[in-house]
Amino acid sequence: MRDGILWTWRELCKAVGADPVDGPAVRGIDIDSRKLAPGDLFIALSGDPGPRFPGARPSPRDGHDFLEAAFAAGAAGALVHRDAPGQGPCLVVHDTLDGLWDLGRAARARTDARVAAITGSSGKTTAKTFLAQALGAFATPGSLNNHLGVPLSLARTPADARFAVYEIGTSHPGEIAPLSRLARPDVAVVLNVHPAHIEFFDGIDALRREKLSIAEGLRPGGTLVCLDTLDQTGVDPALPVMTFGESPGADVRLVAFDGRRATIATPSGTVRPDVPGGGVHRALSLAAAAAVLAAFDADPRRLADITHDAVPAGRGNRIQAGQVTLIDDSYNANPASMSAALRDLAGLRAGGRTVALLGEMLELGEDSGRLHTALVPLCARIDRVLCVGAGMRELHDGLEPSRRLGFIESPDDLDATALTALLEPGDVVLLKGSNRVFWARDFAARLRDALNARAV
Repeated sequence: MRDGILWTWRELCKAVGADPVDGPAVRGIDIDSRKLAPGDLFIALSGDPGPRFPGARPSPRDGHDFLEAAFAAGAAGALVHRDAPGQGPCLVVHDTLDGLWDLGRAARARTDARVAAITGSSGKTTAKTFLAQALGAFATPGSLNNHLGVPLSLARTPADARFAVYEIGTSHPGEIAPLSRLARPDVAVVLNVHPAHIEFFDGIDALRREKLSIAEGLRPGGTLVCLDTLDQTGVDPALPVMTFGESPGADVRLVAFDGRRATIATPSGTVRPDVPGGGVHRALSLAAAAAVLAAFDADPRRLADITHDAVPAGRGNRIQAGQVTLIDDSYNANPASMSAALRDLAGLRAGGRTVALLGEMLELGEDSGRLHTALVPLCARIDRVLCVGAGMRELHDGLEPSRRLGFIESPDDLDATALTALLEPGDVVLLKGSNRVFWARDFAARLRDALNARAV
């Protein structure tokens, strides 16, 4: 970043098609007045994106109502689409959402950074973080992967970045390709395709096609990186493809994983990095990162630069809470990621019981009951299971009575203090469910605090 300056005011004007005038320098960009740092540009979004993005949920909040708060927090200026007299320096555009996309587009055009974009049903943020550490790349924290997050991530990218990594998500058909065309990646990654958000798709094949549409944004000469078992039907046969996986035919192969360290064979040699957070699914994310390194002609030994704090919050972090070990995997869940988490829990050499606190998996459509019930055999390897949410009824009913720790019909009824009475010293407790069950309620922190208070 140039002396800490992300954008000059004249650059901002040019990016959104306004007449260039002098104004304050901008050091950061945000769309949430509560998160602004002094010197940031505040983008006042209306809250209603209109019909442009099928998965977007309108919000009753209008960013223009928070301009006073933004300037009080030290905003250098604001991007608005209606007059805001007396508030502070404002750049007026026809529509601030279009303006955000214009900033993202201009940010991509002005940088020579080599860009990787990652999609998949699970693991996007973890893989992004792994790759950002290995490449020393720019990447925004968190899961900024939708119609707001991707252009915001681009707009925050320093002009002098050498590498950048973005994640792209979807909940409805037709979302990934426009975001990929905005990001214009040199490497596009499809980590996996599982029945997440499948309620809004016409089957798993439609979801597969949606994930692979990330290739539509590739720059000329770009490479698609995908799981070796993924059906590539519909992909341009002339497109360079590099695969990763566990089969002998994969270009980058996960040869072995001993619970701590992965053995990964790459075109440039075999490496044996530690796997932050453990688990075969994270070892495969490391293999995906190795495939991106290979596509960039980068040394695969860079995987050793990935530290154990690279696992983002809520994606399997281990927390010591009183006399209980809490595995916080509460950010989200789908059938594949839930299965992986249960396998990992069952494989732990725990001194006490293994306990799974499982929240329902949402947006699975008419297959919801079957997909929840399919977890019963995996739960048979767990000592105790507590089920939360109406969608978990089938799983609870399918468990052996001796493994049932309880059923809570609604997440609204979660009581962290009461739950501690069901846990014993030495327990290893997995907390996993769809975002709205645990993560949105900050339940991991509430349970941690309750367990710590019990231990006093």
